[in-house]
Amino acid sequence: MSLSFPNINPVAISLGPIHIHWYGIAYLVGTLSGFVLVKKDLKNKVFLTSDQQSDMLIYLCLGLVMGGRLGYIVFYQSAYYLHYPLEIFKIWEGGMSFHGACLGIFISLFLFAKKNKKPYWALLDCVCLVAPIGLFLGRITNFINGELYGRVTTVAWGMVFPNAGSLPRHPSQLYEAGLEGLLLGIALYALHHFCLSKKASGTLACYFAGLYSLCRFFVEFFREPDSQLGLFIFNLSMGQLLCIALGGLAVYTGLKLNQKS
Repeated sequence: MSLSFPNINPVAISLGPIHIHWYGIAYLVGTLSGFVLVKKDLKNKVFLTSDQQSDMLIYLCLGLVMGGRLGYIVFYQSAYYLHYPLEIFKIWEGGMSFHGACLGIFISLFLFAKKNKKPYWALLDCVCLVAPIGLFLGRITNFINGELYGRVTTVAWGMVFPNAGSLPRHPSQLYEAGLEGLLLGIALYALHHFCLSKKASGTLACYFAGLYSLCRFFVEFFREPDSQLGLFIFNLSMGQLLCIALGGLAVYTGLKLNQKS
């Protein structure tokens, strides 16, 4: 017994030859709604002019898209794109990496802060506070697209996904939406408002990276490993190895920041 996959059309809007996918809408809504909330929090930490706010949004979007794409190419499909380099530019066909996007945002925000002489860690805290919005929407669109599905399972809520065989699988995209989106968002909100007021700037960003890594590492046990990569040492996936690296960096950086304060 398994649940039926809803088979939602991944194309949200079609205007003649133009097709707007839910994936693109999720990126747009997640980025813009997050930025609106960031602007409110920035008022208490960093003053930015209207032009600087617009510039910061551009920097973040470029870091997100370029980092996410390059991360996917390097971490997950390097052999394929070495043979078909022009395919790199077909972003509309999917293929993004959270860890690459995360690195891209870290770098682009650093460049923005340096250019405008603004406190980098305070800016990064604000961005990380609203990042779970985009994570939640992104995982929901993964589910709509029937991609990044889970491993074969016998649980009652297993689903038969299109192009994934006839056996029911974990809806791991929904697990990730709940953990990396809702739960992480609530945890960061509580930490920001009740626990970290006396901690050094950058501490919230470290909590974001560390808690995300824990959530993602756990869900990867239910998610189907990437077919072109399989599993690595100790039967860990590429996603789990990247989470170990990101989580370790978060702990190290958090300790260093608070030693200085």
